[in-house]
Amino acid sequence: MAAATTTNTVAATTLPYDAKPGITFAHQDSLPKLPIAELEDVCRKYLEAVKPLQTKREHQETVAAVREFLKTDGPELQERLKKYAGTKSSYIEQFWYDSYLNYDNPVVLNLNPFFLLEDDPTPSRRNQVTRAASLTISSLSFVRALRREELPPDKIRGTPLCMYQYPRIFSSARIPTENGCVMQSDPTARHIVVMCRSQMYWFDVLDENSDIIITERDLQQNLQAIIDDAQMTPIQLAAKSAVGVLSTENRRIWANLRDILTQDGKDSNNSECLRIVDTALFVLCLDQTSPSSAAELSMNMLCGTNVVEKGVQVGTCTNRWYDKLQIIVCKNGSAGINFEHTGVDGHTVLRMASDVYTDTILRFARTINGTAPSLWASQSPDPNKRDPASFGDVCTTPHKLEWTMVSELSMALRFAETRLADLINQNEFEVLEFSHYGKNFITSMGFSPDAFVQMAFQAAYYGLYGRVESTYEPAMTKVFLHGRTEAIRTVSTESVEFVKKFCENAPASEKVDALRKACMKHTAVTKECAKGLGQDRHLYALFCVWQRGLDEEALSQADEHSRDGSISPDGYSYSGSYETEGSPTGRSRSFSDCSSITGSPAVKSSPPTVPSIFADPAWDRINNTILSTSNCGNPSLRAFGFGPTSGDGFGIGYIIKEESISISVSSKHRQTKRFVDTLQNYFLEIRHLLRATQHKEPPRSMAREAEKLTRARGPAGQGRGIRTAMHRQLSGKVLTVGNGSVQDGEASDTSVRSEDGSDGESGMLGGYGYFDAGSVARLLEKRDKPSTEKLPGRRAVGRMVKLTDH
Repeated sequence: MAAATTTNTVAATTLPYDAKPGITFAHQDSLPKLPIAELEDVCRKYLEAVKPLQTKREHQETVAAVREFLKTDGPELQERLKKYAGTKSSYIEQFWYDSYLNYDNPVVLNLNPFFLLEDDPTPSRRNQVTRAASLTISSLSFVRALRREELPPDKIRGTPLCMYQYPRIFSSARIPTENGCVMQSDPTARHIVVMCRSQMYWFDVLDENSDIIITERDLQQNLQAIIDDAQMTPIQLAAKSAVGVLSTENRRIWANLRDILTQDGKDSNNSECLRIVDTALFVLCLDQTSPSSAAELSMNMLCGTNVVEKGVQVGTCTNRWYDKLQIIVCKNGSAGINFEHTGVDGHTVLRMASDVYTDTILRFARTINGTAPSLWASQSPDPNKRDPASFGDVCTTPHKLEWTMVSELSMALRFAETRLADLINQNEFEVLEFSHYGKNFITSMGFSPDAFVQMAFQAAYYGLYGRVESTYEPAMTKVFLHGRTEAIRTVSTESVEFVKKFCENAPASEKVDALRKACMKHTAVTKECAKGLGQDRHLYALFCVWQRGLDEEALSQADEHSRDGSISPDGYSYSGSYETEGSPTGRSRSFSDCSSITGSPAVKSSPPTVPSIFADPAWDRINNTILSTSNCGNPSLRAFGFGPTSGDGFGIGYIIKEESISISVSSKHRQTKRFVDTLQNYFLEIRHLLRATQHKEPPRSMAREAEKLTRARGPAGQGRGIRTAMHRQLSGKVLTVGNGSVQDGEASDTSVRSEDGSDGESGMLGGYGYFDAGSVARLLEKRDKPSTEKLPGRRAVGRMVKLTDH
């Protein structure tokens, strides 16, 4: 079969990231390594990050634990880390992969994020077959540009970014084993897998030069044939062969089930089917559903739908293979991407998604104007004009994968499906598509858009629960070699001051000042993290160094010195090829390594107890993320999101566009809709507050200039006409003209949380207004004290209207 032919050519094929320097990887050799900061600076930032989450007594205990760490274990672990990092591209890379590949829980809803693409602007492509074919052709063009190293490298403000992750987007798979997961990839893969009604099909789409060998029209015919064939299978039979649902299982269970699938040997039918799926460029999922709302669409892209008919699962949740990159297209043409997160970050997949979306638009433009530009440096030759013999050993006709099922697998499928349905029902998803303003308004007010939205999350959570919790936001560190992310800890002393001030009956100017200080702090922390100078990754690496020291000591005592050269002691590797019988493994590229963390042949004695900084409760507190957030998107995306990382928390993916903000929120039924509604009310309320504190002069008007001049001169000595004008001016209420000014450009320094304020809304918390009067303790204190003051007269009731000075 084609897959076998593909893998047999691995020895003669160079991995893209090992190839001679081209455009794509031209800057790799000049990228700096991720810095290892001074231990004292890291500990200082750690204390600063945990302080807002603690009481005074708890923080004092943490300070003591950090001091002890700096005096005892810290310096030794720091030296070990420096020595270990000396021969590594990145000191955190190995520990990063281990943390992902050691994860035993299902990847669906726990690890895999999703992108929801905007609808295709071309009306004729707003149906499933044409949209799927269009996205596939554009994705293959991206693969071709990447393999030929014609893909322009990423840059940020002129600084090149690491491109190491890109070859791991396609033809890669997360493979479960009894010792943990491994990542394997075939850089010469030429086929795709199509899933429809939980059944699998495959066909070749590239030749050995990575040129596209199928036209968009032929691809549409293939997809329509697959849909027609899948519809002929009764739902009961389809459910019994829905092997993709096994990829949603616990990883150790999935590893055992793969052993059962391949128990007849490497040449068996099931083994060959697994090879085809694992080595495919990507999986194209054709869903027989048409979600309408953004929340329904997002949930479908994240985990699929759960629909049971006559005791049979007919939802899209079984029409998936979560160990790989998946392009998902609904019946109505809505499309999205679900991707395995171990080897790639959201920023990397976003580049792919945005390029694919852009290419679909440009290809349509070329049908109107043949001179329209192309996104790619070169194009594949027209398949219709090529000699079919030049395609090589390929098969462009769809073939259905038919699995050999045994009783154990049939039972496992049923149990896996019911557990997946439970998992889906345990989570809920809401999307806020806020269209009142976006980046343009936020920047016009002098705020960083990301910091502004992060403070919205803090205010909304505090408004609902009256407390702050550990919040995580990733900062991209791809300016460094093999860079991934650093953790931004949003909660700060400044952010806590802001949310408290915002929920009090404080003047608007004080609230805005507190918001500005909190945003400035967040921006400063973000810049430090982007420079690789945050504390989270560094401390986690020290923790891993300590753990490895213990493991090595245990191995030494047990005389377990023999280790395989291509697989780490934990069994985690990234293979440059998908290993088949007789295939070379010399180009195997390992995610893990066997180097000694102690840095010397003699195993040193590890600390008898856990280092004080990691034994302190603050370490668990800050790593139990309640608000897991991520900003990832551009105009090609409608939404982006992921599942909650904590049973008590929210998963928040957001996109800040020019004139709107898209926020996808998930939780395990923790009033997700109410949290989203609170966010929307906050955004409206903060806009009203900002406008109320603006000191901009209204537009210049000659008539008003004359009016001011008349008022300045006064009525004395003036003619009857002027006195009449003055009389009219003093009659009635003077209206506000301009940017929130009350009179002559002066701002009203009052709280915006009034009955009729907040742009027509009733406040951030809806009907609850107890925050308006300050803290609950203050309310109780006032209630208990008898009043000795005389009640004011009737004429003093109500808000005093500010009079104009004459």
